[in-house]
Amino acid sequence: MSARTAAPSVKRSIESSKKPLGSVPTLTAVDQVDTSFLETLLGYNARRAALTIIEVFLERMAKFGLRPVDFSVMSVIEHNPGVTSRQLCAALNLLPPNLVGLIQSLEARGLIHRRPHPTDGRAMGLHPTPEGSALMQQAEQAATDLEIECSSRLTAAQRKTLLDLLQKIYL
Repeated sequence: MSARTAAPSVKRSIESSKKPLGSVPTLTAVDQVDTSFLETLLGYNARRAALTIIEVFLERMAKFGLRPVDFSVMSVIEHNPGVTSRQLCAALNLLPPNLVGLIQSLEARGLIHRRPHPTDGRAMGLHPTPEGSALMQQAEQAATDLEIECSSRLTAAQRKTLLDLLQKIYL
């Protein structure tokens, strides 16, 4: 179609969209929502999958008193006793000011304690307490169980492939 033939139809559609003031616009109904374009986007799909899992995660972690960030921090401390706040921030992409209150809260709950770092006199290592380790053993099992449930339509091999592919994006 040439520009010459396109112009009149554009003009007609603009003119037909002009309605007198006070007139009611024509309403249309959508029987089925088309999300086909969104479904081609990695971010959209990753976000939808994450929301599905996070909803269940929040419910299951509530009994442990853990939010997603608390769970992540505690898991890193559990699996890396002596980790420093700086290392935690780097590993989890957290801002230091956001970690300060979180560490204080976990310490006040008796889940972690600080000890001097063996080689850096300025740093403190973060260690799980026996209570923190017991809590994380239960919480990590609950997290594993819920992810298996939420991804039940995947085989174990597909789940591993999905994890590998997602990690290629951010690691």
